[in-house]
Amino acid sequence: MTQVIVGLVFYLFLMLPPVANLLESIMIFHMHMQMPLLVVAGFLMAPFLQKKFPLFFAKYNENGIPGILLFMIIMFFWNIPRTMDEALTIQFVEIFKFIGLPFLAGVPLRDSWHKLMTRWKNGTLLMFLIVYTGTGILYIASPVQLCNNYLVKEQITLGWGFITVAAAILIYLVQLFFVNPSDYE
Repeated sequence: MTQVIVGLVFYLFLMLPPVANLLESIMIFHMHMQMPLLVVAGFLMAPFLQKKFPLFFAKYNENGIPGILLFMIIMFFWNIPRTMDEALTIQFVEIFKFIGLPFLAGVPLRDSWHKLMTRWKNGTLLMFLIVYTGTGILYIASPVQLCNNYLVKEQITLGWGFITVAAAILIYLVQLFFVNPSDYE
């Protein structure tokens, strides 16, 4: 129950206008700090919702695949430059970010990950590797400004951030070939 309270306090902290404005003022902070932290807040609050609605999670996310698909859809939606841009200019989109990332990405991730078979977990990571590599190349190589609220330099920095995350995922997936998972069970 402690982590649920921590998650709620963390969520409320991220919603404070000075904190939100600071994290949204720099493009890489917006994408690679604020958005993942909102997912983490939902991840931490998930046990409360799982206890409150156990039949819902058992019925609709029995094997974890629907939840992980919802997580991926929400995460990929927020990788689109226009949605990140609109979160700064359209209040409804900003509200959706603060509701969607914790409750439609963080909670399903927490409920789904332990239910998934290893090949689905690795497939999810592979999908993020592909999407983050493509998104990183898009942000780096684009000759035009993709987001009206951020400079081209920030866009390139964000692209390299995506490439860095993709590289970390690749290193993790490659090391799986050399490590026996039963050594850690």
